[in-house]
Amino acid sequence: MSLSPLTKKRIQYFKANKRAYVSLVIFAVLFVLTLFAEFISNDKPLLVTYEGKYYVPIFKMYPETTFGGDFETETSYRDPFLKELIAKKGGRMIWPLIPYSYNTINYDLPSPAPSPPSKENWLGTDDQGRDVMARLIYGFRISVLFGLVLTFFSSIIGVIAGGTQGYFGGTYDLVFQRFIEIWSGLPILFLLIIMGSLVEPNFWWLLGLMLLFSWMSLVAVVRAEFLRARNYDYVKAAQALGVSNRMTMIRHVLPNAMVAALTYLPFILNGSITTLTSLDFLGFGLPPGSPSLGEMLAQGKNNLHAPWLGFTSFLSVAVTLSLLIFVGEGVRDAFDPRKTER
Repeated sequence: MSLSPLTKKRIQYFKANKRAYVSLVIFAVLFVLTLFAEFISNDKPLLVTYEGKYYVPIFKMYPETTFGGDFETETSYRDPFLKELIAKKGGRMIWPLIPYSYNTINYDLPSPAPSPPSKENWLGTDDQGRDVMARLIYGFRISVLFGLVLTFFSSIIGVIAGGTQGYFGGTYDLVFQRFIEIWSGLPILFLLIIMGSLVEPNFWWLLGLMLLFSWMSLVAVVRAEFLRARNYDYVKAAQALGVSNRMTMIRHVLPNAMVAALTYLPFILNGSITTLTSLDFLGFGLPPGSPSLGEMLAQGKNNLHAPWLGFTSFLSVAVTLSLLIFVGEGVRDAFDPRKTER
């Protein structure tokens, strides 16, 4: 399917904004790499050869007896005894670039945890002996995935709510606006903290709680576009021909509103990641032990004598949010009608 001339022009404007384009490329590369975090950072080898057979521990759990051990439990591939058993049979293990997962504790540290950066732990370890680089990779992935899922569902609800308000107007619009004013006036962060303390938090529970409030960011923009577009001649003509309200909204009004909505999406993603990071920093976010940018910030605050923790967490959050802001500015300028008309 070929792109329209207007879409091509918008893409050209976005690429002309070097800061936004480079930020998008960097963010996309980092996100795609972290999607394969298990192949980059893991305490299980990518491939094990033993007695002429091949084993892939990343995809399948093998008991210790498979490699000559004594127990039926899952193999601990970092165990020196097991390494010796595999080596005796001429086997070998191919490890990922970082031989630690987000919850792997390094018991052979040269100094008490948190230990400084070294050849084995590139960014050092936290106060529990876990590799900081591994937790950064997994934490970045879960934060971005959480933000993307929340942005997707928030956009759907926000577009539907704002579209119905702007299209139908009247009493429906008036009542819904009063509801939004009351709902948006609630202390969102405090409510999330209270709700998060009542139940055991997890990814989907936090997503549902934040979805209760995050959908309002698009309502005002979409509502304004629908209020304007419903008075266009082609919309009135469709209504006069008997086209249903639902089809009129989807075919004739929604495309105009989506232009304004798309410019807000990077900023909504930014806000979603910030809220999750704040909750994790305060201890009301993901379950304890989960990799998180907010938990890394808390590690830096609690261990001021280990500056590498604070620098790593601050720079990771700052770079992530800055990249999204630059991308959002580029998208906003690319969809600016004053530029495309020229």
